[in-house]
This record gives sequence, structure tokens and C-alpha cells, in this order.
Amino acid sequence: MLTIERTLEAADTLAPQAVRKKKRNPRPAWEEPPTVGGEAVKGLTLGVVLLVMVVPLWIIVVTSLSTQGAVNRAGGLVLWPDGLTFEAYRVMLGDTTVRTALLVSLGITAVGTLVSMAVSVMCAYGLSRSRSFAHRFLLTLLIVTMFVNGGLIPTFLVVTGLGGYGQWWSLILPSAISVFNILILRSFYSSTSADLIEAARIDGAGDWRILWSIVLPTSRAVTAVMALFYGVGYWNSFFNVMLYMPTDSEKWPLQYVLYTYVNRGNGMPGSVNSGFGTAFSQTAPLSLQMAVVVLTLVPLLIVYPFVQKHFRTGVLTGAIKG
Repeated sequence: MLTIERTLEAADTLAPQAVRKKKRNPRPAWEEPPTVGGEAVKGLTLGVVLLVMVVPLWIIVVTSLSTQGAVNRAGGLVLWPDGLTFEAYRVMLGDTTVRTALLVSLGITAVGTLVSMAVSVMCAYGLSRSRSFAHRFLLTLLIVTMFVNGGLIPTFLVVTGLGGYGQWWSLILPSAISVFNILILRSFYSSTSADLIEAARIDGAGDWRILWSIVLPTSRAVTAVMALFYGVGYWNSFFNVMLYMPTDSEKWPLQYVLYTYVNRGNGMPGSVNSGFGTAFSQTAPLSLQMAVVVLTLVPLLIVYPFVQKHFRTGVLTGAIKG
């Protein structure tokens, strides 16, 4: 396999040089230089978009750290810090239901993302090989399912008929595959250098070896982006819980606990006095709601910066090539 390793090393060496060369290219002749007004409009637009995204997050965090008096004085959500306290977080994390729901969400997200990525990668690689068995028919069938599906009731009947009601797998398998993500992966895999694959086949590598040693290492960007898409989907999912696990509160993920508490106005299931124990009366309900919202956002805020750099390379390149 020396040919494969040397080819990959050469590709890694030439990639930064190509990027530097591209940056040195002058502006195309047909593209006009930016004007002062245009730059000002761009900056103003970006500033407005940034405020629209940051201000709600700021309000949620400040409200979760506010006291009962600050919430009352603000008449609801708090914009400016006033009497900050971590009481809402102490009460929330002290409740066993929230801790259990957090572990359930992390487990479902990890297992679900692993299952979805494994199936999507293998399906996309098989469809990207022009000589694979019935790949055109299967590709057409997948695309049709993007626009035509059985609907909610048939899906519910199938899952419950297979014994999925109240089972963990009912929260993962019904939404394990995204045809859109498979098509992006397939487009990216189709653009993999044919010389690399041919060199691997000459060295005696099979499809599994090519996928693991050639395709995946050269597709880290799109793989990371698709994993993030699947992970966010599983982390934010609560509708499957409403369908297949509405009564067993010990198996509820964090998002459904948040939905039950915030949207329905109920206390956390399993807590006494319809709330978070006896300390509930000493904590502003709105602060407690915002604290749970912040808890659901923290994992995504931690993971996103590590994947953000791959978005342009992973999604846009996969959409354009092929």
C-alpha cells in the first residue's frame, strides 16, 4: 500500500500550495471593485444579522441568571443584568429528572449519529460507484422518497407493529437516514480522484479498504459536517418521544423534558410539588425555564466551533462537484 500512502502525502502537500496560489490571483476583470457604499451596506447587514442572533441568546442567559425580583421588575425576560444568581442552575442540576434526561440525550445523540453516519457513508459510497449493482435504480428510489412518503400514521403503525413502542430504538431508527445528506456525501465521493482509487486497486485493495483508507481520509470536511447535522437533529428531537414514549418519563431526553415544562407549563416529571422539589418556590419559574434552555444549548456551542471550519469545504464543495 506504499503507492496509496505516497499519493495521499503528495495530495496533502500540494493542497496548501494550491490554496496560497489561489489567494494570490487578482480580482477577475469582470468583477468591479467594492464601493464604499457597498461595503457599508454589507457591514450594516452583517451587524443586524449578528444582533438578531446574539441578542436572544443574551436575553436567555441573563434571564436564567436573574433573581425573582429582577424578573418581576422586567416584567418577564431580562435584558440587563440585575441581581444575578446561579440558584436556577443549582435547582435544575439538583433534580434527578434533568440529570437523567441529559444522559439520555447524550446517549441517543451519540448512538444515533454513529448509526446514521455508518449507513449514510456506506450508501453514499455504493451509489458513487458507477459500476455498483443497480445504483441508478436505488438512487432514483432514494430521491423519490424525498418528495413522496407514507406519512405519519403509516410510520407510527410500522414502528409499533415491529414492537418499537416504548423502546429506545424507536427514537433513533425511524429518523436515522437523511436522503439529502446521502446525496451530498455521494456527490463528494464521486469527485474523489480516480487515480487514487485506481492505484489502490492495483495494490490489491478492495472496496472496504478504499472506503476506509482513501475516500474517508480525503472527505473529512463533508464527513464532519454531516455528523454535525445528524447530531443536532438527534439532540433537538422530541417528536418521536411524543409518539413512541409519551408516558415513561425516565426515558425522556432533555428536549422533551424542556418541552413539557416550558410549553405545557408543567413541573418537571418526577419532581415533588409540580416543580423542582421544595426549592422551586424560591426560584423564578421563568429563570428555571431559561436555565433548561441554556443547558440544551451548551453541547452545541461546544461542538460547533470545531466543525464550523468544515462547512464551506464540506457542504458547498459537495454540492457543486459531481
